[in-house]
Amino acid sequence: MSTYIIAEAGVNHNGSLELAKKLVDKAKEAGADCIKFQTFVTKNITTKSASQAEYQEKNTKKKESQYEMLSKLELSFQDFHELNEYCKEKEIEFLSTGFDFDSIDFLDELGMSTWKIPSGDITNLPYLVKIAKLNKPVILSTGMSTMDDIQAALHALKENGAGPITVLHCTTEYPAPYEEVNLAAMKTIEKEFQVPVGYSDHTKGIEIPIAAVAMGATVIEKHFTLDRSMEGPDHKASLEPSELKEMVSSIRNVEVAIGNSEKKPASSEEKNMKIARKSIVANHSIRKGEIFTEENLTVKRPGSGVSPMKWFDIIGEKANRNYEEDELIEW
Repeated sequence: MSTYIIAEAGVNHNGSLELAKKLVDKAKEAGADCIKFQTFVTKNITTKSASQAEYQEKNTKKKESQYEMLSKLELSFQDFHELNEYCKEKEIEFLSTGFDFDSIDFLDELGMSTWKIPSGDITNLPYLVKIAKLNKPVILSTGMSTMDDIQAALHALKENGAGPITVLHCTTEYPAPYEEVNLAAMKTIEKEFQVPVGYSDHTKGIEIPIAAVAMGATVIEKHFTLDRSMEGPDHKASLEPSELKEMVSSIRNVEVAIGNSEKKPASSEEKNMKIARKSIVANHSIRKGEIFTEENLTVKRPGSGVSPMKWFDIIGEKANRNYEEDELIEW
C-alpha cells in the first residue's frame, strides 16, 4: 500500500494567501498526496497572556505572546475556501487542522474528508468528541503523549462515532533531536492498539521519515516551507521544496523495495546465477573409472554444472568419462 504523504504547510504562509498558494504548487510538484494547513481563530485558541514556546521565541526572534504571534499567521475562512478550490484545481488533496469549534464547523461545511487532530489537543476531550461526531476518518498525532493519553483519546473518538483512525507517532519539538525520536514507539502503538500507524516528523532532513516508512508507517507528515530563512515559528524545522521532493521520491523507492515477505531469486538475479555461483570441476585430468576425491575435484565458476551442494555425494564415486582440468563434472 502506498504511504500517504502529507506536506505540512501549517502556518508557513506567514498569513499570506499568495504564499499559501505557492506552497500548494510546491507540494504538488514534489509529489505529495496532500497539503495541510492550520485553520484557527486566534481569540478562540489562546489567551492574550499565553507565552510562546521556547522554539517559537527562538525561531521568530521575537518575545511576544502566542496571541500576538498567531494573529499575524491567521488566514480567514474565505482564504481557506479559496485554497480548497485551488487545491482541487491543482489536483492535490486539501487538508487543514481545525483548532477551534468555529474552524471545525467551517471545514466541515467545506467538505473536508479526513480530520487531523494535533498533538496539543489529544487531551482536549470536548474537541475529540466534536471531531468524532463528524463520523469521518481521523489522523491522530501523539506528540508529548503517554500510552494512557493515546488510549483515552482513542476511546473518546471511537465511543463518539469517529471513522477509521490512524495514529501518528511524533516528537513535539522543532527541530526534534534525533536521540528523542524513538521510532520504535510507533511499532509499540501499532501492537498495543491494533491501529494503522504513521509518523509526523519534526527532525531536520529526510532520513527519519524514510526510516519510518521502512518500519511500516502508512502516513508521513512533514513540515515544509518555501524558504527556511523566512520569519516565522516553523520555518527552521521545515524542508525546502527540493528537499520535500527528494523525501517523496525516496519514500516511493523504499515502498517498492519493501516488496513482499517471500524470499526467492528476483527476476533480475536469475541471469546472474550461473555467473556468480560455482560448480564442481576437475582439479586436474581424471581418467574414466577413477575415483572422485577431494584432491582431483575442486569448485569454480560458472554455476552451470553440478552444484557444490552435491560435493559429498560425488566424492567416492567413479568418473563416468575422461575429464580435463577445469572441465565441469557430469553426474
